[in-house]
Amino acid sequence: MDTYHVVLYLHLLSLFIGLGAASVLMACLFRLRVAQTLTDAAPWGMMAGKITRAFPIAVLGLFATGAYMTSDLWSWSTGWIVVSIVGLVIVAIQGPLIAERTGHKLAEALMANGPGPLGEDARRMTRHPGLWLVEFTNVALVLGIVWNMTQKPSTASAILTIVIAYAVGLAAGLWFSRAPADATATASEPTA
Repeated sequence: MDTYHVVLYLHLLSLFIGLGAASVLMACLFRLRVAQTLTDAAPWGMMAGKITRAFPIAVLGLFATGAYMTSDLWSWSTGWIVVSIVGLVIVAIQGPLIAERTGHKLAEALMANGPGPLGEDARRMTRHPGLWLVEFTNVALVLGIVWNMTQKPSTASAILTIVIAYAVGLAAGLWFSRAPADATATASEPTA
């Protein structure tokens, strides 16, 4: 066993922690999106708030282990590494500055709603783009970074990979931040 393989293991472990936390967070978002009452929404909101604690650990683990491997095997001027670091910085910034702040606003809207059916403000916050866009773009960016790590493309190809990944995440986030079709249909039906 050599140091490189231990660091590679820790790098992959950090990736798994981040993707695992992102999977749980995405499940929470989907359950919040369809919640009809505060009782339905509260456990998912609380779980989402707790799981976000894993992301700084994952990001720091990825950067620290990636920095070791870069210094050991490559150079800091290697194009795909620079592009991947930029992608990781975007992930690290979007989470706390956008999603976390929006999550606090969602919590406030749910508390203001009180027991019973969710009002329009609380329902709108469950679909807030600040939650959905960040979640989908961050996951897409990480997958793009993994592609770059495994393929080691030219700088231009690495940039294209990250841009495409971000665009796909953005499109998916926009799609899921829309109001569910059944809520729109119900609201537009005349009452008897």
